[in-house]
Amino acid sequence: MKITKIKLICILGLFASFTTSCAVRENAPKNKSGKTTNNSKSTVKKPDPKSVPPIASIPVEEDFKVNLPAINREFRGVWIASVANINWPSRNNLSVEQQKAEAINMLNMLQENNFNAVIFQVRPSADALYTSELEPWSYFLTGKTGEPPYPNYDPLQFWIEESHKRGLELHVWLNPYRAHHSNGGAVTSQSMVSKLSDITIRLKNGMYWFDPADPKTQGHVSNVVKDIVKRYDIDAVHFDDYFYPYATYNRGADFPDHKTWAAYQSSGGTLSRGDWRRDNVNKFVERIYKEIHAEKNHVKFGISPFGIWKPGYPEGIVGSSQYDELFADAKLWLNKGWVDYFSPQLYWPIDSKGQGFASLLNWWKSENTMNRHLWPGLNTVEIKTSDRPTEIKNQVELSRQILNNDAGEIHWSIAGLTKNSNMLPALKNGPYKEKALTPKSPWIKTIPLEKPTLFTNDNMNFVQTNWSTKNIGNVFQWVLFTQYNGIWETEILTLEKLSKEIPKFKDGKTLNAIAIKAIDRLGNESDYMAKKIK
Repeated sequence: MKITKIKLICILGLFASFTTSCAVRENAPKNKSGKTTNNSKSTVKKPDPKSVPPIASIPVEEDFKVNLPAINREFRGVWIASVANINWPSRNNLSVEQQKAEAINMLNMLQENNFNAVIFQVRPSADALYTSELEPWSYFLTGKTGEPPYPNYDPLQFWIEESHKRGLELHVWLNPYRAHHSNGGAVTSQSMVSKLSDITIRLKNGMYWFDPADPKTQGHVSNVVKDIVKRYDIDAVHFDDYFYPYATYNRGADFPDHKTWAAYQSSGGTLSRGDWRRDNVNKFVERIYKEIHAEKNHVKFGISPFGIWKPGYPEGIVGSSQYDELFADAKLWLNKGWVDYFSPQLYWPIDSKGQGFASLLNWWKSENTMNRHLWPGLNTVEIKTSDRPTEIKNQVELSRQILNNDAGEIHWSIAGLTKNSNMLPALKNGPYKEKALTPKSPWIKTIPLEKPTLFTNDNMNFVQTNWSTKNIGNVFQWVLFTQYNGIWETEILTLEKLSKEIPKFKDGKTLNAIAIKAIDRLGNESDYMAKKIK
């Protein structure tokens, strides 16, 4: 085979590491249609040395080994609530274009201020802010239960696509047991209260609750979760602190689950009523965790329970007991590793005497025996302190000290970022000054990403840089490294960014090298490709 000079430059000048693959493509046997066949036994014809000009006459960019800096990591999430139109949509009578505009404004703000995750409430009370055959369209979306948006679109799909464009994870937030909210309009024939009346209970504050002990409840909610995981390209499923309802919801009276309790007793059950209720929720949490990963292993499961397990844990802590009031043994779920991330709602100031932020976070850390992610929820909206921005900034920094390399937090809620003019500057100029990847989840096994290919072309004062990889569908983001005067700089880029014009000189420094890595949905890094710049 005779190689022309143009081909040689293509091979050696643009991408030396592809010499073999280029030769394979040039010499691979053809089938009857003239297409290349993938025959592993075919031989590669080596180029004639006499036809190759001296290598020294061709500038070659080197693919070489370097010591890249560690990539900044921290989970920076924010809750966006749809129930009672708290955050989005701001009203239940907005047009589709107004809904989309509100969402885009929120997502742009989060991207610009270096957040990396959205916890979006898609099922506030047995309803749907997405296309569902299992539950009706939400009252909070259109002002009428069961009525689709017009013109019809899928809000969840829209949020997923727009979040991912900006390098933000999208976690779907569901309330598992709330069947109807008191702010959710009248109960109609479209409501799940009517369709599943045999398993719903009316509380004295006007809300309706599914009975957590009923197998039909557990099966229905399980089907809802699996349906979302199967059909949507989400990054996680998220439950908050509502399991059995707070006592105030029933004006202090005990939860009226007499039917299922009597059935349990008549079947020979021996647990106390409290232990029985907790056992119902425990089995359900374990089931949901396993079912999510069975459907899509990379989809995480997170829970944000009330911040206090029991008063006295740790010593000096006072307040409500989720264990005794909500019948939620959240400590057990963390101990068993039935979550991928755990976000106790630590909604008190650092110096709170009965609910010290550091004391509670350190205690939860001591219970994290399976080394899951522990990212506290922060009360960014209404924490009781005179200077909320400084308090929240300090809580982020204190969390980093306690959690070390697996730091992160979730802000309740996006309103705390938008309604206090000093909040975003306090974070952006402080702990969120640089972008960050989410921490890795090493217990979730995935197929490693392939090393990307990197192409560079000298363009006078700039180096035109492009990159790509096989199986790009498994890539979520890129990390671009540039070295000036021996010092590496790091830039986290969105998936659609596949090229960049990089200055050869900056601030009196000279560009020495460029490197690229691919990042998957779980924050895992591929191997890198690096090029020297001459």
